Amino acid sequence: MRVILFGATGMVGQGALRECLLDPGVMEVLVIGRSATRQQHPKLREVIHDDLFDLSSIAAQLAGYDACLFCLGVTSAGMSEADYTRVTHDLTLSVARTLAQLNPSMTFLYISGAGTDSSEHGRSMWARVKGRTENDLLRERFKAAYMLRPGYIQPMHGIKSKTPLYRAIYPIVAPLYPVLKVLAPKFVTTTEDLGRAMVTIAKSGAPKSVLEVPDINALVL
Repeated sequence: MRVILFGATGMVGQGALRECLLDPGVMEVLVIGRSATRQQHPKLREVIHDDLFDLSSIAAQLAGYDACLFCLGVTSAGMSEADYTRVTHDLTLSVARTLAQLNPSMTFLYISGAGTDSSEHGRSMWARVKGRTENDLLRERFKAAYMLRPGYIQPMHGIKSKTPLYRAIYPIVAPLYPVLKVLAPKFVTTTEDLGRAMVTIAKSGAPKSVLEVPDINALVL
């Protein structure tokens, strides 16, 4: 399986990249991003590209892939709905439409979030935008598309968030994670389990197109 990965320098993307490189069923990982991962591996190929809204100049390099793991995302804190829509919905759909044209047999995986509003009409701005993004991705002409909705994600194996506040919180929560896993198993996962689940779905599919935390964790039991 050949995989394209967006967002490889973020916390979720780092986990996805790690599991792709470890999985013997993944032959190649093409990372597309604005900055380098600073990793080296025989399976890994990187293309640094500043304007992710326009992939035309690198389109020839994006054909022939079996799956896309789309892990790009930003927090909505301090953003207007218009700005958040542009970087969450518009960018994602722009990339997806390009890939669907080049790889009609591709499986597309999108990292969404717990609490996403599929109705697109709820009170929470970020949830509405994520819901619209999910709905539009499910209409694209991929072989299959899956929306993953993780809740709390515990970073593992030295992976760190790019958000300063989260970097401060995670070391504090880490010793409590085993307790959280027992008390709130429907809301927590790890970068390792989320990454492994993504690879499993990319290779074999999943029972449904929208996966909540229990569905994600069940794939790696």
